[in-house]
Amino acid sequence: MRVLVTRPQPDADATAARLAAAGHEALVEPMLIIEAIRGARLPEARPDALALTSVNGARALGARAEWTALKHLPLYTVGWRTAQAAPEGAAPQAAGGDGAALAALLRARLPRGARLLHVCGEDRAVDLGAALAADGIAVDLFTLYRAVPAPALSGAAIAAARRGQIDAAFHFSPRTAATLVARAAEAGISPALGRVTHLCFSPKVAAPLAAAGWPVRIAAAPNENALFALLSA
Repeated sequence: MRVLVTRPQPDADATAARLAAAGHEALVEPMLIIEAIRGARLPEARPDALALTSVNGARALGARAEWTALKHLPLYTVGWRTAQAAPEGAAPQAAGGDGAALAALLRARLPRGARLLHVCGEDRAVDLGAALAADGIAVDLFTLYRAVPAPALSGAAIAAARRGQIDAAFHFSPRTAATLVARAAEAGISPALGRVTHLCFSPKVAAPLAAAGWPVRIAAAPNENALFALLSA
C-alpha cells in the first residue's frame, strides 16, 4: 500500500520509516514547514510549571538557552509523544493525548493562584488560558515556532495522484489536512485525492477533508499506532 504522509519534518520521515518496516510505501509530502521564532522572549512573570502541547514545542524548548533556568520546574505534556520529545533533564508528566486531558491534569496538579508557562507555536489547538481561568491558574505563552503552509504540492505527488498510485493518506492535524485540500485544488487533483482513503487522528482533523467530499476514516485514538491499525482494518 502506498501512503501519503502529510505531517511536517522530521516526523514525516519517521512515519515513512515505520511504514516501510510494515511493508508499505510512503510518499512524503509535508504540508507544513516548521520555523523557529528566533526573537521569542520569555515572559517576565516567574512560572510555577511548564506545559507542552506539541512535539515541535518540546524540540524548540530544548534548543533555547532559557531551558537551563526552567528545567527544574514541573513539566506537563499533552501526551506521551510530546513527553518523549521533552528536553534532556525533564521529568514530564503526560496527559491522555488532547487538550481537554491536559487541562484536567493541570487542574488536578496545580493549586489556585499558580502560574503556568505554555510553550507553544503561533497556532494553538488548545487555549489553556481559557480552559484554566475558572480554576485560578494564570497562563503565559512562550511562543517558539510557527508552522508555515507548504506553497505547493510536489510534482511527484501530483503525478502519483493523477495515476491513481496513492492508496491512503495519514493526517495528524487540521492544518495539514486543510493545506492539502487547498493545494490539491490549486493543482487540479482534488477528484484524484477524492478516491484516496484519508486516515485521520480525530474528527477535527477529518473535518476539512470531509468538507471536500473526500472519504475519511477516524482512528480509535489520537496517536500513530491507531492510524497504523486502520491500514490493516
